Amino acid sequence: MKNFKIQKDKGIVSRQFLTKNVHDFDSACHYISMLPYKRNTDKRDILCVFNDLGGTCSTKHAVLRKLALENDYAEIKLMLGIFKMDEEYTGKIKNTLEKFNLKYIPEAHNYLKIEGIYYDFTRANSNYNDFKNKLLLEKEMEYDQIVEEKIVFHQAFLKNWIDTECLDYDLHEIWKIREQCIKDLQKKDDAELHNFSPVCYQNSSEIRDEFKQ
Repeated sequence: MKNFKIQKDKGIVSRQFLTKNVHDFDSACHYISMLPYKRNTDKRDILCVFNDLGGTCSTKHAVLRKLALENDYAEIKLMLGIFKMDEEYTGKIKNTLEKFNLKYIPEAHNYLKIEGIYYDFTRANSNYNDFKNKLLLEKEMEYDQIVEEKIVFHQAFLKNWIDTECLDYDLHEIWKIREQCIKDLQKKDDAELHNFSPVCYQNSSEIRDEFKQ
């Protein structure tokens, strides 16, 4: 994966990583992937993953895209994919899908594209291959488009999907089911959040060397 040193005085995201003793892009990606999966209090704040000690696919990859831009690596792209979120992708949503008699829900997911290769840093074990074959649509987007623009795009896709599949739900109902699926995804990670410490993370024996200058 393309790597670069994070430069001083390049921007607020670069400064935030440097204060956490994270000095290159590879280490920044690893740091972000280790943060718990959780919804943020203010997604419009590019620093929300640091303030909340966690984030979603949107906020985690948006901050990495902004870091790349600050350091003049615009070729590191932020991607938005719509994929079939089903129980094969994550067993956590099985009960919700069965309750509403759905095989899957089209979910919007953010990740990075670097020199033609895709990377997912949502969690430490996230992998683009987990949903590659489930992708329905994909496009580039910008770090400041993860709120309104992403929702508008996602809901437009869902509305067309509802009509095409002749489902007995409207957009509002499908969105509520999708919200429950997101809550299902977050359940295990709530416990992880209480055990997460950036200090312990940076000083763990397994990864300490990654944060040396």
